[in-house]
Amino acid sequence: MEARATIKYLRVSPQKARLVVDLIRGRRAGDAMSILGVTKKRVTHEVIKALQSAIANAEQKSEHVDVDALIVSKAYVSDAPRMKRIRPAPMGRAYRYQRRMSHITVVVEAPESELR
Repeated sequence: MEARATIKYLRVSPQKARLVVDLIRGRRAGDAMSILGVTKKRVTHEVIKALQSAIANAEQKSEHVDVDALIVSKAYVSDAPRMKRIRPAPMGRAYRYQRRMSHITVVVEAPESELR
């Protein structure tokens, strides 16, 4: 049994968000929360919210799930649409740059032996 949570259109670069999400993939949910608690990145707060939401979704799906046994089976960051902006440049020119956004998905799963 798996439960997922997604945060969409998060205003952080996917490259920066992947640094944090890679830390928790494959770990127990409790261990992942403690790792995120000491990580000093701006996106960490949003990843914690996604993980808490996935845990709550797992509790909602099944009343027999053991929250301490949940494992972060999948955690990934996808590209979201980019906002294109223009910066003034010398001699009347304009330089384009992009504001990147991310979709963060966290999937928690209970081991099959725990469900019975």
